[in-house]
Amino acid sequence: MVVLTREQLEERLAALHRASLGLVQDISLESLLERIAMVAREQANARYAAVGVLNEKGELDQFIPIGMTPDEIHLMAHPPVGQGLIGALMRGQQTIRLDDISADPRSVGFPPHHPEMTSFLGVPIRLGERQLGQIYLTNKLNAPGFTQDDELVIETLAAYAAVAISNAWLYKDLRERDRALTRRNEDLALLNKLASTLAASPTQEDILDTTLSGVVDYLGVNVGEIFLRSEDGKTLELVSHRGGPLDKLWTRDRFFEGEGAIGETAKKSEPVMIHIPGANGRYLHKAVIKAFIREIACFPLTGRSGVLGVLAVATSSPEPLNEMELQLLASIGAWTGTAIENVRLNVQGRRLAVLEERERIGMDLHDGIIQSIYAVGLTLEHARLLLPEDTDLAKQRINQSIEDLNRTIRDIRAYILDLRPRQLHEENLMDGLNRLVNEFRANTLVEANLKGVSEGLTQMAPACSTALFHICQEALANTAKHAHAKKVDLYLWSTKDRVLLEIHDDGQGFDLQKANISLGHGLANMQTRARGVGGDIEITSEPNDGTAILAWVPFQREPSH
Repeated sequence: MVVLTREQLEERLAALHRASLGLVQDISLESLLERIAMVAREQANARYAAVGVLNEKGELDQFIPIGMTPDEIHLMAHPPVGQGLIGALMRGQQTIRLDDISADPRSVGFPPHHPEMTSFLGVPIRLGERQLGQIYLTNKLNAPGFTQDDELVIETLAAYAAVAISNAWLYKDLRERDRALTRRNEDLALLNKLASTLAASPTQEDILDTTLSGVVDYLGVNVGEIFLRSEDGKTLELVSHRGGPLDKLWTRDRFFEGEGAIGETAKKSEPVMIHIPGANGRYLHKAVIKAFIREIACFPLTGRSGVLGVLAVATSSPEPLNEMELQLLASIGAWTGTAIENVRLNVQGRRLAVLEERERIGMDLHDGIIQSIYAVGLTLEHARLLLPEDTDLAKQRINQSIEDLNRTIRDIRAYILDLRPRQLHEENLMDGLNRLVNEFRANTLVEANLKGVSEGLTQMAPACSTALFHICQEALANTAKHAHAKKVDLYLWSTKDRVLLEIHDDGQGFDLQKANISLGHGLANMQTRARGVGGDIEITSEPNDGTAILAWVPFQREPSH
């Protein structure tokens, strides 16, 4: 056995040091393990070398051999699994050096087609107390076995390798975390965009189209479908489909709750996954198989009232949807369900408002105008009976009927004034108020006067001007219908930060506690409009003592361009 001098050993270790410096700079684990095996083979002058790496459970996870041809590797049934000497090295802490592998009782032999190996040197790769892997060397060239100097050199290499492998793992973890964080940020950006779009979508159709477009385009799935509950709540119907390869995923467009993957998702309010081919693919369309779809995921569309529908996505990717993608789809399902529910509630609210308004109109017509016309009819009937006996009294009754009809016509005009929508059409606030006052005066024959200074008000924010305009409209309409006033005074003025509108009438007034019953929604509407732009309204009234309304809004100037 050749024994190296001290100078030769130092020179060999220096060469190892130079060769090993490049290891810590290699951040790719695959290429790093191959380089470690090549350096070990070169430094120990071995025919074969290999590096094994353990997983967190201490099992052999990767095995990189050097010295065998690809054909030789391919002929072996499987890579080492951690038995024999390899297993002993994995479980131990000491280097194993043998001149003859077959003579060691720990050896279990070689599988078929494995090259013949004799001498052996195995060194654990340790970082602190943890074993990361091992370096294996066999068949020392030009010598019967490996030397103690070889053992020292490879143990030094193992120390470098431990640091390099640890760095590669750290870098891999950092890259995976960076990719995960980037994907998470992209997912959050998509959710934010979807949430903003869905919140502003006026119709259910817009919501469905936005959802499917976002899912199909962002996740790259082949097909997306949405099923919604029918009005009776017992079935789920296909309402939206997107995806070029397939016209439909299922043989049916309607499912009962609990039926198939769609019905099961709705019933359990949990995602249902279908892997193709598989045993849970009932009701799948035969075109799904022809399109090489591998996975279908169904997610509930949930709202405050429960499951409103189901989102189904299909993908032909060989990689199944990962955990982050499943979480994203679940979040999209929740957002979509909430958006659909909000649209439906808005529709129901508008329907309810229409019904309430119709009821109010009916009551107003019945209690006011229809009763007045009915009274005119009775007066004319009385006049007809008086004609043969008392012509003068009959004429009085007819004249009274004419006055009553004229009064009713004015009431109808005032009512139409209240129903007709008003807007500010390319005019400032003062001009708009003047228009309302003129219409009010013409239709009611009540004296009405508007005073104030409009200087500077042309710069008011449109929302604030519109709010005061509608408050004035509502106030004049209430005066026409309920006040029986002879005169109305309006005054518009401004301070540094407010614009104020004051309206006085000399009518019969009312009890504020009973205002909602007698005036319907008028007072509430005025208050809502004022507060909607950051202002407020104050109403004072007493029976038989008129009414005063003071409304103000912030003096917010329209931004200059």
